[in-house]
Amino acid sequence: MNQNLYKIIELYATTGFEELVRFLNGLSKPALISTLIDFVTIYINDKNSSKLREILTLKIAGYEPLEEKLGYNGYKLEIGQKGKIFCEVKPQNTITHKRKLDGGGSFNDYTKERFEKDSKQNLMILSSGFVGGKLIYVFEFPFECIKERLRMQLEKRFPSARKKGEYLRSASFSFKHYKDCKDLKVVFCTEKINEFKKFLTRDIYNFLKERR
Repeated sequence: MNQNLYKIIELYATTGFEELVRFLNGLSKPALISTLIDFVTIYINDKNSSKLREILTLKIAGYEPLEEKLGYNGYKLEIGQKGKIFCEVKPQNTITHKRKLDGGGSFNDYTKERFEKDSKQNLMILSSGFVGGKLIYVFEFPFECIKERLRMQLEKRFPSARKKGEYLRSASFSFKHYKDCKDLKVVFCTEKINEFKKFLTRDIYNFLKERR
């Protein structure tokens, strides 16, 4: 790890604000730039947290982040709409062409109750793809587009009434489950799509190539 970055984290976590500011003021501009780049590189590729990828996806699509831990990821207000439009972000990141971006995502610890809530909420889904932290695409589509896919998995997991404490650990979907949805939007697509062809499934690459 960049030693300046380590020191910043250490001071932030163990000392007062004044000591941290004093250390930052003592760094040269090139050192600050290098430290910031290292910070973003580390955390946008973090396997255990997708927070930076999630925030960027929200901002690109025009949503504001929500801080509630068990709520939705973001919201926006649109003219003609009553109240907020909520969204769930499903960002994927890969660093190898052996694990291609498939436009997928999952709802963890899913239940029929949560499914009904999502169905009534007019929920939007943001599916984004990153390669080594570089944003390749952002898809936006209504929950309705993957509703049947999720319903089938729930019914298979719970053919009868769900017992307390039981969940569908992962209700998953991929691009093939919503690619024909009439309300699918391409919010963002990199201009260098050809450079990342080997990191994308054939369906996604062809779809984005045609859209560009």
